[in-house]
Amino acid sequence: MYVEDQDSFLNAVCQVNADTYTPQQLLQAVKSIESRLGRQKTIEKGPRNVDLDILLHRNTTLDEENLSIPHKLMLEREFVLRPLCDLIPDESLPTGLYSGSFREHLAVLPQSVPPLSSSTPFHPTLPPLTPLSSNRPTHVMAILNLTPDSFSDGGVHSSEPSSLLPTIRSMISSGATILDLGGQSTRPHAPEVSPDEELSRILPTIQLIRSMPEFANIALSIDTYRASVAAAAITAGADIINDVSAGILDPEMLPTAAKLGCTIILMHMRGTPNTMIKLTSYPDGLLPTIASELLARVDAAEKAGIFRWRIMLDPGIGFAKTEAQNLELLRRLGELREWEGLHGFPWLVGASRKSFIGRITGVKEASQRVWGTAATVAAAIQGGADVVRVHDVTEMALVAKLADAIWRF
Repeated sequence: MYVEDQDSFLNAVCQVNADTYTPQQLLQAVKSIESRLGRQKTIEKGPRNVDLDILLHRNTTLDEENLSIPHKLMLEREFVLRPLCDLIPDESLPTGLYSGSFREHLAVLPQSVPPLSSSTPFHPTLPPLTPLSSNRPTHVMAILNLTPDSFSDGGVHSSEPSSLLPTIRSMISSGATILDLGGQSTRPHAPEVSPDEELSRILPTIQLIRSMPEFANIALSIDTYRASVAAAAITAGADIINDVSAGILDPEMLPTAAKLGCTIILMHMRGTPNTMIKLTSYPDGLLPTIASELLARVDAAEKAGIFRWRIMLDPGIGFAKTEAQNLELLRRLGELREWEGLHGFPWLVGASRKSFIGRITGVKEASQRVWGTAATVAAAIQGGADVVRVHDVTEMALVAKLADAIWRF
């Protein structure tokens, strides 16, 4: 029996290197950690502020007065099996105990109501992203390009930071909860600027926003593929790294993000912004290949020390994709979200004003592709996107609000 009338709580499963510990030594280490964290236990099998359990210890089976391995109750707890299956879904208990993989045991458990969800924090004062919650709101990420040469709004915002305040206030009042700042264009054949130049474009704006109490509840994202730029931006007050290369273009990006402890967006792209338009062949199928390549980046991120709950994914609309492939991604985003190994991550979709919208609608001027962008935002939300990255905040926030009312209830 469990105490069921209790507040929501966070639960995670971690795999640690404990080869030099006996089970009892590991138990003492765990209890020491609980003590340092101020554990308080008031009710048996009830709420407590921190609770660390040992689920498995190599292939050990142990049944002593103060410790049982495997944990006796692990197979009946969805909140244990679900995160465990993120790590080792196809493994099972030691020989002689219950048969079947952990995935199989999870499949036969009754699902919680409401469903359990993974949780991705992205700002200290905002609720975390909960991508498996059916009634979660869609976040609007407003694009604030501080570049003279971005494909859609180059030069529009690259002025003195204080002059940006009306734009920033308008974006926030219209419904943006995240501002995505960029100092280096990623459009095809855009000239590459130095890290110092990139920082000179973004740092003053980050510092200005973080100096003003009225913006305290707004998350800031830094759109960069450079580790040094990301580190300086996060130190100055940004919350999220938005890397279009998922750590490929700068091998220091993933270790840097791990050290910073911030949330990072890993986007699917091939090559560089200059070569990606030639890398659109997916002979094994678009979704299987994108899923495989994103899984490789998630694996690299975790090996670099980034916690799984600090990762967001982006299918990379417009990056190494043809027009037909962009449409297929929007059409099948729900399938990609459910792909084995990708289930439970939050997703960002950024199709705003992209060239394929202009070709389909016949609207040549990027800034005028509002209606086409609106259709992609609605499609992204239907497909399960947690964040939509947009230029036209007022209009797209309204689209998101209605799309949420239709599909998030």
